[in-house]
Amino acid sequence: MAAFLLGAVLLIVQPEIVPSRPAINSKTETSQSVQRELLKKTSQKNDFKENIHSNGSCRQLPQTIIIGVRKGGTRALLEMLSLHPDIAAAESEVHFFDWEDHYRNGLQWYINQMPFSYPHQITVEKTPAYFTSPKVPERVYNMNESMRLLLILRDPSERVLSDYTQVFYNHMQKHKPYPSIEQFLIKDGELNVDYKAINRSLYYIHMENWLKYFPLDHIHIVDGDKLIKDPFPEIEKVERFLKLSPQINASNFYFNKTKGFYCLRDSGRERCLHESKGRAHPQVDTWLLEKLHEYFHEPNKKFFELVGRTFDWH
Repeated sequence: MAAFLLGAVLLIVQPEIVPSRPAINSKTETSQSVQRELLKKTSQKNDFKENIHSNGSCRQLPQTIIIGVRKGGTRALLEMLSLHPDIAAAESEVHFFDWEDHYRNGLQWYINQMPFSYPHQITVEKTPAYFTSPKVPERVYNMNESMRLLLILRDPSERVLSDYTQVFYNHMQKHKPYPSIEQFLIKDGELNVDYKAINRSLYYIHMENWLKYFPLDHIHIVDGDKLIKDPFPEIEKVERFLKLSPQINASNFYFNKTKGFYCLRDSGRERCLHESKGRAHPQVDTWLLEKLHEYFHEPNKKFFELVGRTFDWH
């Protein structure tokens, strides 16, 4: 019986090895050899047994991944989506596809990071760094070319400020000094376009990489700015994209005046996101904000054309 179950899981986990949709540069890793190495680690009996629970649940590869973007609202999206009874979400960011030491551990290690779920549930993991990591789209495709991907984006200028704010508070908590945002944004009197936070907001560059491997109808873009202002309509769209029954309602959300953003209500229990979410951005001079808006104008336009959709960004 154990051998039969093991064989069934390997059939589920092992994707058909086919060439990626684009012609892949010879310098990129060969998908067949990568898959063989990953699947060697997947076939260990002891690991397999640990993934089966007596109540009928088991760990499985995710069918949906929240791929980004950093400081776009990925944690809020995951928490809101977890209100649905057919969602089983990994609690921590796994960083399987973008961290080499994790990726070398193989698919079985990846499965071990997933929550126990029932057959009718969709397993979801989120790692915001996936969107901007060049190697990740091909690696996800080689695992599952039918993967459903969730991407949540905010106004690029606001995302830059949130990016800085997170790193700033991380340093403050460790009692370490950190430069002002102006020192990162300005270089020789001009906008410092080499600042990593700015590069992460050039959405069209990273989206082009994902579209080499996945069709647009496999990537649902959540409007992060709208999710903050009115979360329910955005979550409804996610339910439809994942082909979930409509279980999340407007009553699951309530506005917390003290915190200044929406919190969740689930079976009478109320909870808000961690206090690290929704922090106030640093005060930035108007002229500097205008430089940011001006810089992102053309990249935003390219992104809108790429996805056939516009967003209310500066």
